[in-house]
Order: sequence, then C-alpha cells, then structure tokens
Amino acid sequence: MRRIFKVSFYIRGNHVNKDGTCAVMIRLSLDGERISAGTTGISIKPELWDGQRQQLKGRNTEVVQTNKKLGGIRDELLAIAEKLEFEGTLALDRVKAVFLGVDEEYDTIGKLLDKYIKNVKEQVGVCLSKTSLSKYELCKKRFTQMLEKKYHCKDMSLKELNPVVVQDYKNFLMTDVNMCNNTAVKTMKTFRTVILHGIKLGVIHKDPFVGVHFHMEKVDRGFLTDEEISAIMTKHFDLPRLELVRDLFIFSCFTGLAYIDVKALTFDKIVRLADVDWIISKRVKTVTPINVVLSDGAKRIIEKYKDYPKKKKGYVFPVFSNQKTNQYLKEIATACGIDKELTFHMARHTFATLTLSKGVPIESVSRMLGHTNIRTTQVYAKITNKKIEHDMAMFFNNKTIRDFDKESINMTSKEAEDPKTKGKTKGSAQASARA
Repeated sequence: MRRIFKVSFYIRGNHVNKDGTCAVMIRLSLDGERISAGTTGISIKPELWDGQRQQLKGRNTEVVQTNKKLGGIRDELLAIAEKLEFEGTLALDRVKAVFLGVDEEYDTIGKLLDKYIKNVKEQVGVCLSKTSLSKYELCKKRFTQMLEKKYHCKDMSLKELNPVVVQDYKNFLMTDVNMCNNTAVKTMKTFRTVILHGIKLGVIHKDPFVGVHFHMEKVDRGFLTDEEISAIMTKHFDLPRLELVRDLFIFSCFTGLAYIDVKALTFDKIVRLADVDWIISKRVKTVTPINVVLSDGAKRIIEKYKDYPKKKKGYVFPVFSNQKTNQYLKEIATACGIDKELTFHMARHTFATLTLSKGVPIESVSRMLGHTNIRTTQVYAKITNKKIEHDMAMFFNNKTIRDFDKESINMTSKEAEDPKTKGKTKGSAQASARA
C-alpha cells in the first residue's frame, strides 16, 4: 500500500523579525505522523500569507518568484520521499536528513559522535585546538564505557536515547570515573553539544536532556599571597629538578601563562616593541591571542635557561611533564611551609588575582590571560586582605576622616562618657564642691 506523504508550509506568526517579517517553515507528514523540517530560508510580511493555499497573496513579480521557490522546495521533498519509498527506507527523519544535506546514516549515537568528531578534526589548527578535539574523543570514550557497563552494549540507537540514559551517563562519570561535579558537568555539556547537532540535523526528534539538571558548583580558585610567593622565590633548592620547577612556576606567576603555554613558548614569541619586551602568542588551548609585558623577574628567568643544554631547540624552557611538575610542586610547598594544594595552574590564578587586586583593569588582565570571555576573568576578581588594607589606609588618610578622628578623641573621653556627671550643669557641680 502506497504511503501518504505530504509537504506543507506555515509561518512563525509568534516570532516576528526586526524588519516585521516572519519565516516560512516546512512541515512534513507521513501517514498522519508529522515533524518540522526547519525553515525554507524565506521570510515574508505576515499579511501577505495565504494560510489555506500555503503561498503568498498577489500577482506582482516578487510574489510570483517567492511562490515559485516554495513550489521548488515542495517538489524536491516529494522527490526525496519517492526515492526513499522505492528503496524501502521512507521515514520522516530520513527525508529531513537528506533534504538538509545529510546523506550518511545516523542511526546510532556512536555514528553521530564519530561524524561530529570528524568535523572537529577538520577544524583543528584552523579555528579549534587539539584540546577541543580531545574533549569530544574523551566524551565518546566515556559514553561507550557507560554503555558497556550499564547496558552491556557498545552502541545505542538514537531512538533509545532518553533522559534516563543521559542521567545514567552523568552518574557513571561521577561514580565509576570518579569525576568531580564540575568536570562531569563539562563532559555532559560536550555531549549535549553533539546531541543538539543531531536535533538540528533532524535525526533526533526529542531532546533527551529534558528533565536532567546539572550545574557548575562555585570553586574557590586558590592563589598565593605576596608572602608565599616570596617564600618560594627565596628558598634555596639543592635538587636541580625542584629549582627548575620553582623557576617555571614563578615565571607563570609573573606572566599568567598556563603550563602548556610555558611548555610551547619559543623565542620567536618574545618580541621587543618600543623598548618593551612582550610575549605575543596564542594559547594552545583556545588559540586566542596572548599579549603579556615581561617583567624584569620574568626576563631574568628566561636568561637563566637561555643556554640550558637539555631543552628542545628554539624553545625557551626545558619542561617536565605536567604530572611530574605538579608532583614536584607539592615537595616545594612542603619545603616552603605552604599549606596549600600547590599546582602549576595556581600560578595562573595567582597572576590573575594579584594583578586585579593591585589595580590592573580587568580588560587588560583578560587580554594577558588570553580569555575568550571577560566573564572568565571576573572569576578572579576577588579582593585580598592586602588590597583592603591598602584601600582603607588611603581612606583613613583623607583629611575629612582625619578630622573626624580628632573629634572622636573628645567624643570618647571619660568625662564625656562618665554617667555620674551626665546631666549635671557646671553650676551644680560647683555648688556640690562648696558643700
């Protein structure tokens, strides 16, 4: 029996563009079931739309051409449906996918992830970094592990994807993988990006994240005080590995560079402009620009390792692995009497917090850190006790406040506060003395 496939058009009357037009949308139906296939790419004045005939009213040239375009879209969709029916694969999601230019099969989550990862790979080095690729690859790996343990399979049909599966994935990340809440949430957001892509393509019809709630928890980003930085700088280390890690950590405190950016720093990224030395580069993680003025301390550290034999040619520093570096930092913290979980990334936090607390504008700090969004920098805009002391010292030094301070001497004198003399006049006091 021949199946009944229909194409209809409608306008989004509840959503009017700034120019007063509405988008003409596509709806597909098959044997009574229907889905939206997105927009036709045509926008019109609502009063020109003939809802019954599903085309524009009028006979002028523009109206005729627009109606012709709508007719062409309808014919294309009908041809796709006829071809799929002949192949025995007619389904609304398949018609929509083919119409949108998606020719490959997207019947499983694994295939959708693979296709998305393939697209990300093509953008690495252009507008995305290897770190972006890694997070999608890890997302798929963890999801596959969850399926194997929870559902005893390596892949799952897109039709089976629902809020229960999504919740199971989040629980798996926090229990079996032992991720903290924020790391798990980041992975879930990566997964959601791929799912939204599937919804946009028309291969996923219902959002499986509906009813699944997760949020980032506020984290107190640790940083070092001036005294703690000084303690690390003045400490003598007999072991060369600890001395090297200490120097690189302090260099990051001076520049705000992350571990991977220190590791990737080459001499050609150090530029002299108008007698000022800069690091002008791009972050490895986000490929965003970094512009940092080098302090004398940072330049001395660079000079110290300029001719160091055990480093790659062209690179500024010899660097241990991230794991080893953080391991050695724990030894350094113990040796310096610092009761904090010292990691290399804390140097970046320290640079951000101290520059902001000492009055450097947040826009400048954001540019130096290579943040893509200034809201990321605002996380560090905390007020340290040193900053409060400095600001209040300036407040107390104000002439008006000093005058108030002098007045407070008389106001708080014992005679003024003595309850025995309160309310007595000078005459009554003298009379009392004569008696």
